[in-house]
Amino acid sequence: MESSWLSILPFLVVIPVAIYTKQVLPALFLGLLVGSYLMEPTILGGVQAMFVYVVQALIDTNNIKIIVFLYAFSGLVGMIKMTGGIRGFVEKAAEKIQTRKQALILTYVSTIGTFAAPTFRFVTIAPIMRALLKKVKMTTAELGFVIETTATPFIVLIPVATAFVGYMVSIIQIATENQGIELDPYSLFIQSIPFNFFSIVTILLGVYLSFFHHAKKKSDAPMQMDEETVEGEDDWHDCHPGVAKELPIKPMNLLLPLILVIGFTLFLTWWDGHVQGFDFFEAFLEAEVLDAMVVALLITVLISMGFYLIQRFKLEDLISGFVAGGNELMSVILLLSIVWGLSSITDDLGFSAFVTAHSGWIPQMFIAPLIFVFGAAVSYFIGSAWGTWGILMPLGISLATVGDVSLPLVIGAVFASGSFGAFASPLSDDTNTIAKILGLSVIEYAKYKLKPALIAAGITTVFYVAVTFIL
Repeated sequence: MESSWLSILPFLVVIPVAIYTKQVLPALFLGLLVGSYLMEPTILGGVQAMFVYVVQALIDTNNIKIIVFLYAFSGLVGMIKMTGGIRGFVEKAAEKIQTRKQALILTYVSTIGTFAAPTFRFVTIAPIMRALLKKVKMTTAELGFVIETTATPFIVLIPVATAFVGYMVSIIQIATENQGIELDPYSLFIQSIPFNFFSIVTILLGVYLSFFHHAKKKSDAPMQMDEETVEGEDDWHDCHPGVAKELPIKPMNLLLPLILVIGFTLFLTWWDGHVQGFDFFEAFLEAEVLDAMVVALLITVLISMGFYLIQRFKLEDLISGFVAGGNELMSVILLLSIVWGLSSITDDLGFSAFVTAHSGWIPQMFIAPLIFVFGAAVSYFIGSAWGTWGILMPLGISLATVGDVSLPLVIGAVFASGSFGAFASPLSDDTNTIAKILGLSVIEYAKYKLKPALIAAGITTVFYVAVTFIL
């Protein structure tokens, strides 16, 4: 379709509605509905168009793979929880950790095995820190900040075996296809990782706070948990269902699945590239990574289920745990479906052509920093990294194409903007989960994090301006 201002109307609906309601799904659905009626402006035509676009998105082969991956991954985590894998890890680690330095080193080293998803990180690390709060000479807010720097900011930089990677590659694929760009979306994702400056700067701030910053005295420190909570020996068992007292203590039920999924993913990725005739390093870049991740995950689920059955866990309980875990991501799968449909509709309305025709006046050096600043504001007010990425990636790719700016740079800026909201927003799942586990006020904790987050955002913006000059 030719360039038309109507093509931006769905986004003009989505962003303010999301900010006003603090809800991403209703805003995206309303944008999808508006776009559908622009395509078919009749009473029934708009609803029918919406249905067609969503169904077409859901039957796409790659999209189905992503849905299977997300559901199976969350289902595996559900089985790990109900078989006592997380509680076992927390119990054993808490027994061995005796000093602040050991606890903080564990926080960073454990990312090797628990980078699957932010909530997974929080449930495995935060209860340990809560149990050892007397030994970890930091304020509770500082402790939460350090833990969070090893969650979303770290996970978005990992290219395999996370709950994020499938979604991130998917929205790159949608945006590049709408622009007619024939580049491998996974390769673009890999290339964008060094340009997610906000995540990198935030991780460095966490390291500084962990090992080089002197914490305030407890008497002067803000945002401590209640004395009864700190002194209670077993209070931390109630901070999350994944570490509840009634669960068994079996750390291998966590460690084995993690080792398997990472090992199988790396092996199958290499093998796919190897059978195509590429050497060792090229094999990882040329392989069908999404296929490898899905197959590796399914193999891991089957082996893990067998491992749990040997321990005499009931099959019906394992299936219930898998389904319960998978269902936790149904809202994300619904979000994906709407994002896919909305992207297709705006493309057919001529969004890419409109941006091409009307954004040439933006100086090249400002495209990446503007995308980051605008996206950071949106993500802060809606509290969703995934929602922000889904909204902004088509715009970012379009502006990068018009301005002849590095695609990996702009993609990195989009991902960095969503990471800001996930880290700093009082509405984000990360903020609310860590505050609940550590017994902090959500609003006060979010206020505490906002200053360092804004400092990191300022440094990030300067980096994007500087790198644009260099590239």
